[in-house]
Amino acid sequence: MKRFGIAALLMFLLAAAPGTQSPYAGQQTREIKSLDAATIQALRDGTGNGMALVGELNHYPGPRHILAMASHLGLTNAQQTQTEHIYARMHAAAVPLGLRIIEQERRLNRAFQDGSISNESLRELTAQIAMVNGELRYIHLSAHLAMKHVLTSAQIGMYDSMRGYGGDMPGMQH
Repeated sequence: MKRFGIAALLMFLLAAAPGTQSPYAGQQTREIKSLDAATIQALRDGTGNGMALVGELNHYPGPRHILAMASHLGLTNAQQTQTEHIYARMHAAAVPLGLRIIEQERRLNRAFQDGSISNESLRELTAQIAMVNGELRYIHLSAHLAMKHVLTSAQIGMYDSMRGYGGDMPGMQH
């Protein structure tokens, strides 16, 4: 009997332990539960916020970062102009898509909040969000792909080094 009482007490203490709090605690106050403030700002600003990470970490630099590092990379006038055009096209396409994602996430949040969500509306809303996210990711990655054709191998190697990536780039000379 004494063993059962100790085991029950131990189970109660473990269940009440502070480690059981959700990692989402505090996020319930967000206006749009699925988006934090930094993500909302990145979507509004047209910044990648990790959307082009596969390019960035595989030696396909982003135009915004290239422009910030232009003097260190020794861009020619032609490279500078091309990079500005690539960035301008990307930014002009990314901002409206980011705003659409925010609005779609707001609609999804509202449907859960007011209880109007159904399986059908859930499928439609999440498919719309996924499609726009895919378009936005394409916009960012295509800008990284375009930059690969503007820069020399040496500039890409310098970019990677300055960004802290290091390592060898297959098929490229440093």
